[in-house]
Amino acid sequence: MIGTSIAYFLSLRGVETVLIERTGVANASSGKSGGFLALDWCRGTAVDHLARRSFVLHEELASTLAAELNLDWGYRCLDTLSITASERRDFSSLQRGEVLNWLAPGAAVCDRIGTSETTAQIHPALFTQALMQGAQLSGARLVNGKVSGLDFDASNRKIRGVIVDGEVMATDAAIIAMGPWSILACRWLQLPAVYGIKGHSLVFDYTPANPRALFVELETKTGEFEAPEIMPRTDGTTYVCGLSSPEALPMDPAEVDVDDGSPEKLRDMAAAVSKELGSASILAKQACFRPVTEDGIPLIGKVDGVEGAYVATGHSVWGMLNGPATGEAVTELIVDGRATTVDIAPFDPQRLLPAIV
Repeated sequence: MIGTSIAYFLSLRGVETVLIERTGVANASSGKSGGFLALDWCRGTAVDHLARRSFVLHEELASTLAAELNLDWGYRCLDTLSITASERRDFSSLQRGEVLNWLAPGAAVCDRIGTSETTAQIHPALFTQALMQGAQLSGARLVNGKVSGLDFDASNRKIRGVIVDGEVMATDAAIIAMGPWSILACRWLQLPAVYGIKGHSLVFDYTPANPRALFVELETKTGEFEAPEIMPRTDGTTYVCGLSSPEALPMDPAEVDVDDGSPEKLRDMAAAVSKELGSASILAKQACFRPVTEDGIPLIGKVDGVEGAYVATGHSVWGMLNGPATGEAVTELIVDGRATTVDIAPFDPQRLLPAIV
């Protein structure tokens, strides 16, 4: 998401751009996330202005790029509800407001936490791939290959190339946007660590008559509480996520697989919220790693000590939302020397590096 967004906005400015991808566009969390968008859910945090700008950009791209490419990536505005459900008790007495006929008898709507003016959704894989196509229409290139390092001019510490499959590809600037795999770039650049948190999801062959995005507080059979998210999509499917695990990040994104028992547990959680949903056919069982930093705030900006080196990663659960504004801001930083649409100072990677005195 982040890499294709940067490539898209750079290509619009006439910059010759190459996106290097090891496994495939939208092969990891950019293709397996929920695709939920929120205007103001980051209020009070350093990410607020980035999110608000990006929410607007999503609407603009849905009316411009989608028409240009004749593509539908499932963008729509929708209401968002908080739900309480249990596998042990009947929570129907907690019902407030809207009644959804596709919820299980013991599940209840607690509140409307987003409206069609403040929350929306996209199909993440289709959107990421569309941005790549849009970038290619403006001259960007997609290269399949494995990056193993950067080539520097030793005299002035300036980027002059990227090593791809053992060959140096000449460049004036290199942007690290590898999600949790950006940790590998710490071998080449002075960067803070980026970590991967594994999550699981299912895609059901099911869509309700009155779709809403649902954020659920679920009491399980064992008395524990889980927080599944349920996202009906425009393509007739429903996405469900909500299980994390401590598994280590593999070296290759293609090696990411679901943990034993996770799909079954996630189906049970879905059924506790909606029996219709839980009994529907499963079209996909997925796992991915979302990138997080030590303080939970993305890394966006120049890399200290190496001219022409940039980083954009660590967006955690808001990568799909904040991708467009990140791409726009990084493009401004590279082309104009500073980002103007969004203040990226809070995302300076130097904030997490130890001071040298």
